[in-house]
Amino acid sequence: MTLPTDAPAAVRRRVPWEAGISLVVLGCAAVFGLRHWPVIETGADRLAVADRGWLLTAAAATVATWVCSALAQQGAVAQPLPAGRLTAVQFAASAANHVLPAGLGAGAVNLRFLTRCGLPVARSATALAVKATAGTVVRAALIGVLALVCPGVLRLPHVPPLVWAVAAVVAVGAVLLLAGPLRRAVRAVLADVRAVHELPARAGALWGGSLAFACLHAGVVIAVAQSLSLPLPPAQVALAYLAASSAAVLLPTPGGLGSLDAALAVALTLSGVPATAAASTVLGYRLLTGWLPLIPGLLTLGLLIRRKVL
Repeated sequence: MTLPTDAPAAVRRRVPWEAGISLVVLGCAAVFGLRHWPVIETGADRLAVADRGWLLTAAAATVATWVCSALAQQGAVAQPLPAGRLTAVQFAASAANHVLPAGLGAGAVNLRFLTRCGLPVARSATALAVKATAGTVVRAALIGVLALVCPGVLRLPHVPPLVWAVAAVVAVGAVLLLAGPLRRAVRAVLADVRAVHELPARAGALWGGSLAFACLHAGVVIAVAQSLSLPLPPAQVALAYLAASSAAVLLPTPGGLGSLDAALAVALTLSGVPATAAASTVLGYRLLTGWLPLIPGLLTLGLLIRRKVL
């Protein structure tokens, strides 16, 4: 018996392409979990004797970061977004960020969500740029304030003049080569910034969410440090984290893996923390913000794709 000519189409309808993507996501979750299981196990062993109350505080702060990220993203667009789905997307985006470097994973997830909500691709990309700009400004302001509160703690490394000269030449060359696209991008971002700030609620969500997001991430490190009785004031721990996370941007890796870890460990050690305690703090932060939410986040990503939210 021969199959009807429309059988392949029927099969495709029963097994949509979203199911294939969901299977890929599930495979990624399994591979990441198995590949990095020794890191997860070691971090858990090191934190087994830590104060449980402080660890629970760090876990609560981690969960709150996704809510604040959703708040900042809503503040970057004038159009109202579904709050529940937006928060779930931020959770999924944090997991996708551990797959692609330099925030590309989170950016791709949020871009897809915004376009699904009816925003044009250009407007969605501009909204992501507005959110990123607000986050950068807030982070720089926090570093400046904490550097004044903790004078002498933040020490910039010596950079040879030749490095500064090469960086300046590269920057000028990039600006000259991309002058037209850069002007158009800046104009688009500024137009969206003005539109957002014409709505006080949106402006408050953008800046308040960005500020809370940075403070909560620093709070996770502080809580982990307190759970391990780290001999360092919370303000200095926050300054070390903010400086390290800013420096890690220069070496884009998935989720800051490796670059942020090394920078934070060095920053804590330079602040007077013993190397073993600094390593345990970094492991605790990575465990709570990266490894533990990774598989649930990828599963959420697959579910959002299957339900066509993304």
